[in-house]
This record gives sequence, C-alpha cells and structure tokens, in this order.
Amino acid sequence: MLLSEFDYELPEELIAQQPLERRDASRMLIVNRDALTLQDSRFERLAEYVQSGDVMVVNNTRVFAARLMGQRDPSGGRVEVLLVHELESKDPSASTDGRPSQIWEALVRPAHRLKPGSFVRFGSSHLHAKVLEESAKGFKILKFEGDQPLEKLFEELGQTPLPPYIRRPLGTSAADNERYQTVFAREKGAIAAPTAGLHFTPQVTEALIANGARVVEITLHVGYGTFQPVRVDKIEQHQVDAEFYEIEEDAAHAINEARARGGRVIAVGTTTVRALESAANTKGLVEPGKSETELTIIPGYEFRITDVLLTNFHLPRSSLLLLVSAFAGRNLTLEAYRHAVTERYRFYSYGDCMLVI
Repeated sequence: MLLSEFDYELPEELIAQQPLERRDASRMLIVNRDALTLQDSRFERLAEYVQSGDVMVVNNTRVFAARLMGQRDPSGGRVEVLLVHELESKDPSASTDGRPSQIWEALVRPAHRLKPGSFVRFGSSHLHAKVLEESAKGFKILKFEGDQPLEKLFEELGQTPLPPYIRRPLGTSAADNERYQTVFAREKGAIAAPTAGLHFTPQVTEALIANGARVVEITLHVGYGTFQPVRVDKIEQHQVDAEFYEIEEDAAHAINEARARGGRVIAVGTTTVRALESAANTKGLVEPGKSETELTIIPGYEFRITDVLLTNFHLPRSSLLLLVSAFAGRNLTLEAYRHAVTERYRFYSYGDCMLVI
C-alpha cells in the first residue's frame, strides 16, 4: 500500500493548542468495526462502553523535561536541544574529573552550526554539553556534564517537550507541566505523552471499576520514533524506531486472566498497543518482562491481544495513523476522520479521541 492512501485534509484551526479545562470533557467518536457505524459521544461516558470482565490497559510512562534551551559557547548563539535517547551514563566516582556525565542522542537546532567539538552551556553554566559526533540517523551525540546530578539539572533547566504543531507565542505554559502528563504517569522516561491517556480522571477510572472492569498499568517510554515522519512511499518499507517497554507479572496475569474469561483487552493508546502486541507469545498470551520493541504495525497486521482501542486523532501519513488503520481498517478510519473534521472535533495531542470497538 502507498503512503498517499493514508492522507486527509485537516483545517489548521482544528489542531488543539490548549487542553480543555476538564480532562474528561473531551468528545469521543465511537467507531464500530462490525457495524461500520460512527456515533458521537463524550469521554466522560467511557464506562458505558465497557463490560464487566474487561481489562483496560494504560501506559504509565512519565514525560521528562527533555527540551533544553542553551547558548553556543563562546558565541552565545541560541540553541534548542531535544533529548531523544540516553546512550551512556557515568556517576561521579566513575569519572576522571569526579563530575557526573551522560551521553545522549539529541535533536538540535540549528544543527548546522554545531559541529563535532562544539560546546553548549545551559543556565548559569551548571550544565554544559560537548558535541561528539552525528549519528547515522541525523541526531547529534552530546556529552553532558554538570556540577550537580544531571537528572536534577535537566528537571531544573528543561521544559516539557510539547509537539511542534502546538504553536504559542510564549511556548510551554506552567499548566503544561501537569496537563501534558496522564493521571497514571509514574515511570519517567518519555519525550512525549501517551495522549489517549490524557482524558482520564480518577472519576472516570472509578466508574470503569464500578462497571466491573479492571484498570492495569504497563510502561512504554514514548520516543522520537513514534513521531518520526514516514519517509517511504510503500508503507511496508517503513520501520518504527525501537522503544523500551515493561510489563510486570501482575499486569500480564490480569490481562491473560481477563482474556481467558471472555473479557476484552482495551488498549489506551497506540503506545499501549505496541507494547501489548510486542509481548504476545505464540499462544496469544502476554509475557511479562522488559525489552525494546521494533514492532511496526501497518494494515495487514493480525492483532493477537488488542480487542478495543482508545486513541486520539493522528497526523496524516503518520505511523500512528497506519496503526489505527490496521486495527479499524483504512476505509473506516478515514471515514471516521472525515466525520471528525465535519463535526469540528479537536485533533492531535490535546484534542478529542475515538473508541474503536
């Protein structure tokens, strides 16, 4: 199949720039794969679509302050750094100069001005980085050093890395630090939020449990690969970069037990789908453990674990739209997107969602 077959027209004003006042006030489009029907609903009514015995699986990854603003040393030119993947970490006792250091793959702007050997300083020089080289994927390899624990400096000097389609004159707001995290966020390591989980509130979770469903947490640290553009014409040639995931034994047991009793596995977000399907064994059971997944899901993929999908609306021609199309079917997915545009749904990270049953 061709990437051009997964395109749609989206008016720019439908790209949500701010979160709603209430998380669960989002609209929710119900997409029925068997009946091929669409129904407008609200997220706060999610429990009405859940059955006793179902298990709802959420991603408890937490976004860290991966966006750093610095200056080239000594020129003072502005530099923006997005931490993508940690390659190496040394504590002070292992360093020759007694300073903590970490080596990261990072996206850097302006990239052309930062050659190997260049230096960047952040804040009042408590944190600085040296450009070591450029990776085959186009990332800069940076070695960070500081006079304090680097995690502490990243949190103090870094910002929440909002997606580039959220364009505001003042950039990240203080509210984003809370609203661009799900209520389940615990395990720090993502550079972007698992956005389908942003709609949840404790009240919605309690309603799900009251209806006889179980809510289970797993972890997949959302990396740059999730949002990397698809750069091939034939989608079969696309490969999503690896992301770390972990499914603890209790979570795997709860999921497998629910399936054995006839309950449905409801995946909250494409990241959860990727982790669950990566952990499936040949018997259709979820194996506990931690690993890196390189699974790329496109139409034609046979789902082994996921029965229902809750997901936000994704960019045209993206790997996330390919995954949703694999689950719901290309034609029905694009019909749902056209309906959402006509009905003025809000799109992308801070936007509305759809429940594919």
